[in-house]
Amino acid sequence: MRKQYSDASGTKKQQRGIALPSLERLHSFGICLLMAVFLGACGSNKPAPAPPPPSPVVQKPKPSAEQVRRNNVAYFLKRAERALGKGHLTRPAGASAYDYYLRVQQLDPGNRHAQTGIQTIVVTYVERAREALRRRAFAEVGRLLQRAEMLAQGNPLVAEVHAQLARERGRAHLDLPRGETIGLPAEGLKTRSQSLVEQLHQVAYRVRSEQLRVIIVAGNDTAGRWIYQQLREAVPGYRVRGDIKIGSPARLILIQPSGGASE
Repeated sequence: MRKQYSDASGTKKQQRGIALPSLERLHSFGICLLMAVFLGACGSNKPAPAPPPPSPVVQKPKPSAEQVRRNNVAYFLKRAERALGKGHLTRPAGASAYDYYLRVQQLDPGNRHAQTGIQTIVVTYVERAREALRRRAFAEVGRLLQRAEMLAQGNPLVAEVHAQLARERGRAHLDLPRGETIGLPAEGLKTRSQSLVEQLHQVAYRVRSEQLRVIIVAGNDTAGRWIYQQLREAVPGYRVRGDIKIGSPARLILIQPSGGASE
C-alpha cells in the first residue's frame, strides 16, 4: 500500500514538475506580447514630421537715390526732345521744351544736353526774328528777340539781330515822308474785316476830295496791295496816287499836295 502511495505521490510531483515550467513560459510569452503591442502602439503614435520651412522671399533691391536721379534726367530729356520736335519751345507753360530742360538742369546742373537744348531754342527764335526782319515785320522781330533774351541774356546772336532791327527801323523812318498817320488794326488786316474795309473807304473819299497822296505801310507786299485795292474800289474812276512800303505797324500816311502837312 505504501509503495502505491509513493508512486502516486511521485506521479503528482512529476506532474507538478512538468506543469510548472509551462506556466512560466506562458507568462513570459504574455509579457513579451504585451511589450510588443505597447512598443507598436508607441511607434504608431509618433508625431508627423514637421513641414519644411517656407522659402524666403527674395526682394529686389530698391534703386539708389543716384539711380533715381539719373532715371529722372533721362525722362525729362526725352520729353524735352519731343516738345522741341513739336515746336513747343517755351509754351505751353510747364510742358514746353524749355521747362523740361530746366528740370534737367535742376537735377544735373552741368548737363550738356540741357545746355545744348536751350541754345537750340535761342537760335530758333533768332532765326525766326531774322525772317521777320526780312519781311520788315518789326513788331514781330521785337517779340521774338524778347523771348530769346529771356532764355539767354547777353547772347551775341540776339544782340546782332537787335542792331539790325534798329538800323532797319531807322531806314524805314528816314524813307517815309511826313504826313498824317492813320493806324490800321493788325487783326482786321489779317482777317480782312469789314470794319477795316469801311475805314479804308472813308480814307479814300478824303484822298479824292483833298487830292491827297497816300503811303501804304504794311508787313508784306500782299497786304499792301490789298489795302491799295480797297482804296481804288471805294472811288471808281479816280486814280489814287501812292506807294507801298514794307514795314510795321501797318498804317497809312496821307500827304498834302504841297507835302507840308505834319503828323
